[in-house]
Amino acid sequence: MRRVRLGRTGLMVTQIGFGGIPIQRLNEEKAVEVVARCLDLGINFIDTANAYTTSEERIGRAIAGRREGLVLATKSLSRSREGIARHLEKSLKTLGADCIDLYQFHSVGDERTLEMVLDPEGPRAVLEEAKRAGKIRYIGITSHQIDTAKKAVASDQFDTIMFPFNFVTSEALEELIPLARAHDVGFIAMKPLAGGMIDNARIAFKYLLQFSDIVSIPGIEKVEEIEQIVGLLSEPPGITEAEMAEMQRLKEKLGTKFCHRCDYCQPCSEGIAISTVMIFPSLAARLPDNQVYTGYWSDIMEKAATCTWCGECEERCPYHLAIREIMDEHVQAFREGRKRFLQQHPGAV
Repeated sequence: MRRVRLGRTGLMVTQIGFGGIPIQRLNEEKAVEVVARCLDLGINFIDTANAYTTSEERIGRAIAGRREGLVLATKSLSRSREGIARHLEKSLKTLGADCIDLYQFHSVGDERTLEMVLDPEGPRAVLEEAKRAGKIRYIGITSHQIDTAKKAVASDQFDTIMFPFNFVTSEALEELIPLARAHDVGFIAMKPLAGGMIDNARIAFKYLLQFSDIVSIPGIEKVEEIEQIVGLLSEPPGITEAEMAEMQRLKEKLGTKFCHRCDYCQPCSEGIAISTVMIFPSLAARLPDNQVYTGYWSDIMEKAATCTWCGECEERCPYHLAIREIMDEHVQAFREGRKRFLQQHPGAV
């Protein structure tokens, strides 16, 4: 499998990596089987996160005895020194690793949070010390917000940037990717299938494989999925006119309802996490039902029901989405799904 240089890290990683979110939905044996099959196919870049519940532990089982040559990446949502230190130690233990190749600040979505992780006296100091101690090798950042991502890259304080990139969500192509190249920051494309919104893997990856210096990390739940994606690598390069037309058709179709999570719609006067509610179908498809329909995500979806339909979010949306209608649809879908879940698991709440 072709390998790409991950920016200034110098790490040579397979152009297709492994995203560790969906294996949370599987039982442990199936999850280990999926990761092991990825390794068998030659994939050497494995990405997960402390927040992905069982993902790190299952990856740890799958890579036991196969660590050599792998590039392990994980991340933390913590913004405190104590929190990130605790998450790092837990990740090392659950992955069964002496060293994590790439440790990332997870989901940095605004300038204030970026300043927190850039603070040399803040959580970054913990990671710098971890580098000196040989516990991690490089420091990266992930974001869904284009302006924040550009500032992070331009700061020259991160070795990699992870950002959504696919033929629907392609705004990174205009400034972020060229900026990353200029600063020699490795670019990792999350959500290559737009969080499950693109159901044609062939054209999704034919698009991404055009970019020889970008690693894509599809979230894999089934062996057949990664086998299909890796199989595309042996096909002749290039996109046909028919495939280009299909991309355009899907882009136009999804563009009317597709949230890019730029968060320009915020702040909401009712305190609704708009972009999270907007991507509910993707969450429901990728996360275990008990996470979606109880606790944190459930609270967010119920909060969305308090929307007053003031319309301020739609005035700010650069993509002119019908946010109120879409949120209403997603709240209804959430409640229907939650009802089914509670019927099957009456003691879950």
